[in-house]
Amino acid sequence: MSNIHQLSRTAYERLDAEFQDLTTRGRIEIARKIETARELGDLSENGDYQAAKEEQGKMEGRIMHLQRILTDAVIIDATNTAGGAHMTVQLGSVVEVLLDGDTEPERYLVGSIEEKTDDLIVVSPGSPMGQALLGASTGDNVQFQSPGGAIQLQVTKIEQR
Repeated sequence: MSNIHQLSRTAYERLDAEFQDLTTRGRIEIARKIETARELGDLSENGDYQAAKEEQGKMEGRIMHLQRILTDAVIIDATNTAGGAHMTVQLGSVVEVLLDGDTEPERYLVGSIEEKTDDLIVVSPGSPMGQALLGASTGDNVQFQSPGGAIQLQVTKIEQR
C-alpha cells in the first residue's frame, strides 16, 4: 500500500528537480570520486574511498525517498485568490497566528515536511493544530487540544506559496 504525499506544485517541481539532478549529475560526480579514490591504492585502508562510498549510499537513499514521494504525489493547487478577503488556510499555506495571550505572531507552513524551504515551522495537516487551521480565514479564532490542554489561536495572515 502506498502513502499519498500531498504537495504544492512548487514543492513537487523542487523535489523533481532535485531527483533529476541526483540521478544524473550526482551519480556521475560520485562515480568520479570513487574512481579517483580507487586509484590511490589499497581500498581497505583508503579513507577517501570509504567516504565516497558512504556519500554514495546516502545519495542513493535520498534518490529512493524522492522517487517514492514523486510516484505517490498528489499535487494540490491553491484555489485562493491572492490577497482576497475569502482566503482560507489550505495545504501549502503560510499562516501567521497569534497565540492567545501573546503579542508577537508566529508563522507556520501547513503541509508536508517536504514543503519546507526556509525557517518556517511545518505543521502537518493531520496534526490537531493543522486540522484546526485548515479552512480558517484571516481573523478566525481556532482551538485545538494539545497534551497540555486546549490552545486557542487567532489567524492574522494567510499567504499562498
